[in-house]
Amino acid sequence: MDLSESTVRERARAYTETEPLYDVERQHVETVPETFAGDEYGRRDAQWIVRWYFRRYLGEYPDRERREREEAFRDNEFDDVIDALDAAVDAVGVKNDDSANVDDALDALTALDGVDVAVASGFLQFLAPSRFVAIDRRTWEVLAAAGELDDAYPDPPSAADYRRFDDACRAVMDRTGVDAWTLYRALWRSFEEVPGEDS
Repeated sequence: MDLSESTVRERARAYTETEPLYDVERQHVETVPETFAGDEYGRRDAQWIVRWYFRRYLGEYPDRERREREEAFRDNEFDDVIDALDAAVDAVGVKNDDSANVDDALDALTALDGVDVAVASGFLQFLAPSRFVAIDRRTWEVLAAAGELDDAYPDPPSAADYRRFDDACRAVMDRTGVDAWTLYRALWRSFEEVPGEDS
């Protein structure tokens, strides 16, 4: 699997042309960082990210598990959601760079019902879209096929697994000169190229 700069950029472009959720994702990439850094957001803003994490599979994710997670998240006290998001925003920092404290952000987010490390990484992707990529089987397996990770997707991933995944993503971003949002789109789109995988 080739993750050269030209391939990453071409596949990210293909994502924008073919993925049905791209327009709404792009809007959230542009608005979520400021929204959650401020005080003017509601429960549905946070619920959108949990729903996105599962629904971007367009029906391929087990429906019962998706519903259970969404319902569990919906049952959180909203003050707890605000506290977790505030802590995650503080941990990520405004620069979205090497000073980001991934462990603190994951700890805050996974304290919420319905949020494991994988879903928490979805929050990180939208809180700091130039810095973080959401972890999932697709993105992990593309990185593994490219030789950036050396084992199968851990289901479910731990915080340590996410740190390894994040290191691999950052290595590709450094080599190719792309940001995390571009890399995410390229990895998601490249999954159909992984040997033995179906899109």
